[in-house]
Amino acid sequence: MQVIRQGAEAEIRLTEWKGRTVVVKSRVPKGYRHRQLDASLRATRTKNEARLIQEARRQGVPTPIIFDIDTKSAEITMEYIDGERVKDALNRAPLDEAERICREIGRLAALMHRAKLVHGDLTTSNMILCQGRIWIIDFSLGSRNAEAEEMGVDMHLLKEAFQSAHSERFDLFQVVMDSYSEHFERSEQVVHKIRDIEDRGRYT
Repeated sequence: MQVIRQGAEAEIRLTEWKGRTVVVKSRVPKGYRHRQLDASLRATRTKNEARLIQEARRQGVPTPIIFDIDTKSAEITMEYIDGERVKDALNRAPLDEAERICREIGRLAALMHRAKLVHGDLTTSNMILCQGRIWIIDFSLGSRNAEAEEMGVDMHLLKEAFQSAHSERFDLFQVVMDSYSEHFERSEQVVHKIRDIEDRGRYT
C-alpha cells in the first residue's frame, strides 16, 4: 500500500483490491471534532463525493469507476487512472495538443454544468491525461443542483489555475471558454458571474 497524496482532509493510497490496482481515498478523522459528529460528517461527505463522481460519469464525463464505498471508514475504493496531471502535461504539450486539451476541458466543464453539477475545485491539478482522454478527479468540494453563481466559481477557479500554473499559456484559457460556450447554452450567464466574482475581488 502506497500513500500517493496526503491532504488536510483525505489520504490517497494506491493498493490492490480483488486483483486490481486501485486508489483508496480515506477521509482523515479530525480530533478537534466530537467523535460522533466527525464520523457523521466524514460518512456524509464520502457518500456525496461518490454520488457526484457517478453522476458526472453518467453525463459523459470521464471519472474513475467506483468499486466500493465504506461509509464507516469514510473510504472510497475506485479505479486507478494511470496518467499525468493536466497541470504538468499542458505546459509541455505542443500547441496543437494543448489547444485540443483545452477544448476538451471546456467541453467537460459544460457537461457537468448542464447537469447542474459543480466540481468545487476545478483546476488542472484535478484532471488526469490518460491515453489522450481527460479524467476529472476529486469531487470532494462539489455539489448538485448548482446555480449560475456556483458555476461561475468553478470557472473562476479554473481561470485562476491557468493564471498561476500556466501563465505562459494563459491565452489558452480563451480556448477553454470558447468550447464551454459552444457546449453549454447558459454559458453567458456563467461568464457574467465570473466577471461579478472578479469585480468583488477588486473591491474587497
